[in-house]
Amino acid sequence: YAMLLSLIFLIVLVAAVVGFVFRHEIKTNFESNLNVALKDYNVTADRHSEAVDTIQRTLHCCGVQNYSDWERTEYFSQRGIPRSCCKSQDDCSEEDLKDPSKAKQKVFVDGCFFLVTSTMEAKMSVVAGISFSIACFQLVGIILACCLSQYITNNQYEMV
Repeated sequence: YAMLLSLIFLIVLVAAVVGFVFRHEIKTNFESNLNVALKDYNVTADRHSEAVDTIQRTLHCCGVQNYSDWERTEYFSQRGIPRSCCKSQDDCSEEDLKDPSKAKQKVFVDGCFFLVTSTMEAKMSVVAGISFSIACFQLVGIILACCLSQYITNNQYEMV
């Protein structure tokens, strides 16, 4: 049991170190994937499009760097900026979304990349604290399992 807990502890430790070391690559990957999702955005039930809509609605953002990122997409030439960027769904017409100067007043102007990364960095302290407390419980479990094993081994030799 102690060996199993030690193995799990080491896996979690390696995952934490790798995540910390490669955090800049994770950001770069996220930005490029968000750009690809915007480029391939469509109105069908595509999971990437739904993810973009969810991010934009939840974080009140639009595009990768800002709302003008949508102007370089095929979707913009057909329908304008997506409705998920609108500040108010009632006050957002398709004509407004096709005109970037009018859309600036109706949509969120901040980009999603900065908001997502800053939100993740803000929550990292909570994740780190929870991970540290789980690691402490694992270490206590490893120590207690070793003590129990030692106690069982010592009692067997005394009985003989």
